[in-house]
Amino acid sequence: MAVYTDVSSEDLAAFLADYDIGELLSYKGIAEGVENSNFLVHVSSGHFILTLYEKRVTAGDIPFFLALMEHLAARGITCPQPVKNRAGASLGKLAGRQAALVTFLEGMWIRRPSAHHCEALGEALARLHLAGADFSQTRANSLSVGGWRALYDATAPRADEVQPGLKEIMTTELAYLEGAWPKGLPQGVIHADLFPDNVFFLGDKLSGLIDFYFACTDTLAYDIAICLNAWCFEVDHSYNVTKGRDLLQGYLKVRALSEAEKDALPILCRGAALRFLLTRLEVWLDVPPGALLKPKDPQEYFRKLRFHQAAKSVRDYGIDA
Repeated sequence: MAVYTDVSSEDLAAFLADYDIGELLSYKGIAEGVENSNFLVHVSSGHFILTLYEKRVTAGDIPFFLALMEHLAARGITCPQPVKNRAGASLGKLAGRQAALVTFLEGMWIRRPSAHHCEALGEALARLHLAGADFSQTRANSLSVGGWRALYDATAPRADEVQPGLKEIMTTELAYLEGAWPKGLPQGVIHADLFPDNVFFLGDKLSGLIDFYFACTDTLAYDIAICLNAWCFEVDHSYNVTKGRDLLQGYLKVRALSEAEKDALPILCRGAALRFLLTRLEVWLDVPPGALLKPKDPQEYFRKLRFHQAAKSVRDYGIDA
């Protein structure tokens, strides 16, 4: 989340006038993330989140995201729900952007997740995968292996500004992953960005999942790989095998993994690390003017990639093959 587009109080009040949620009392930008402009909106009936869609989010994808949140909630997943205006539409226009209002979830994200938090996340991820199994819409993952070459082309010329030799390492890794990427694994709806700041807790209990704007149809185990990268490394970028074990065991409580999925986990983790290295590098080299965010260090994912390159099997992540 971030703020790229300013919204005046007059324009926001006019936008909200089409909803039965009361009058605008206050609002403020949410200065986290890198994709859309987000605001916490306080009206007389409570709090809501307003999202203005920009950057990688295309207008044709937004109905997928909104319908998916409704679908998952109907199957017991706690996530934001689109708010419909008086005309029955959940998507409108504000400040020249497509805009949607969604419900506000109570809770806070955990900055230093414990093994317990990782286990809860694993269970929630598996429930999400099962809940999405009968979702009729599909959306290709533009940030899976087929999309990395374009990111590489955009960032490689300046990669060595971030770390000497990074361009060569990226070149070799991308070529390897393009040739070795697993095929034929179970597919379905994945969140694709379930970092700690997209998972809310109340105390030690997981209270909800947010930010479905990378959600897509892809390999389910790739979603696990993204979470292992995001949740199970320490601040010194060392892998915490206890956290990894608990995340995977939490997942396995709800959904079994095939042997093929387990065997593919090291390469899926390598791919997830390269994906976030590339997208972080892109933002690092070109932060949009006026954005209220500090870009995340791409070298974090370079160090994670090095761990995955040395991993031999799922045992390196905490469970038996």
